[in-house]
Amino acid sequence: MERKFSSKKIVALTAYDYSFARLLDTSDLDIILVGDSLAMVSLGLETTLPVTMEEMIIHTRAVNRGCHNALLVADMPFMSYQVSDEQAITNAGRFIQEAGAQAVKLEGGARMAGRIQALTNAEIPVMGHIGLTPQSVNKLGGYRVQGKNYKDARKIKQDARKIQEAGVFAIVLEGIPDDLAGEITQDIKVPTIGIGAGVQCDGQILVLHDLLGLGMDSSPKFVKQYACLGDKVKKAVSSYIQEVRDETFPDEEHSYKSKTHNLKSVSDAPQQ
Repeated sequence: MERKFSSKKIVALTAYDYSFARLLDTSDLDIILVGDSLAMVSLGLETTLPVTMEEMIIHTRAVNRGCHNALLVADMPFMSYQVSDEQAITNAGRFIQEAGAQAVKLEGGARMAGRIQALTNAEIPVMGHIGLTPQSVNKLGGYRVQGKNYKDARKIKQDARKIQEAGVFAIVLEGIPDDLAGEITQDIKVPTIGIGAGVQCDGQILVLHDLLGLGMDSSPKFVKQYACLGDKVKKAVSSYIQEVRDETFPDEEHSYKSKTHNLKSVSDAPQQ
């Protein structure tokens, strides 16, 4: 929470496996989130809704093996915390105990304040998530910017206050107007981390595959691609296919040589 009053912005990214986590952890990144976005990025699902606790645990364990410096946060998947406090504590506890996460993130505003309180009472750090909440995509009628009118904006501000009171250590603000995000950031005492919420937040988060240009689909407006690795991957694979078929790979540089120069003559020699 001390970063709220620091001039240094909080920077977060998602990761879903050991290799990327290890790479990210060599940087000055503050937070690695094992997002339930792995449903679409890693598992090929259409929304975040079908991803399970078991799948999230497996991926969080993998990320944990490569994460030694950044704060590791795990997303609680759909229906892993909505039923009861007991269910939420049990599942969040699994992320901490079994998978090595240091905190969990869950979606929802005022209606989830009691659940957040129960988790923090159980000594489990919680990151909140309000605004556009992907697990509510069916209720929201799609991935739409939230808080565009006075009534909706007021509700999101109230959500921020309520989950702050419940004990979150930070709040993700997703898909809301930048001026609303600025008002919330000024209004509350915990850091805000924006994704599609403008520059006035205390920090920012993006999906790693979007940032690297590894996505197969079009990206949201708020995503900035810092590389186009998808094109490079496709080019590299095409080159590999061509060289194998041309028999230019493997060449001498990429092949092993025997110390015995004439293996055939040795193997065919009569036994004494």
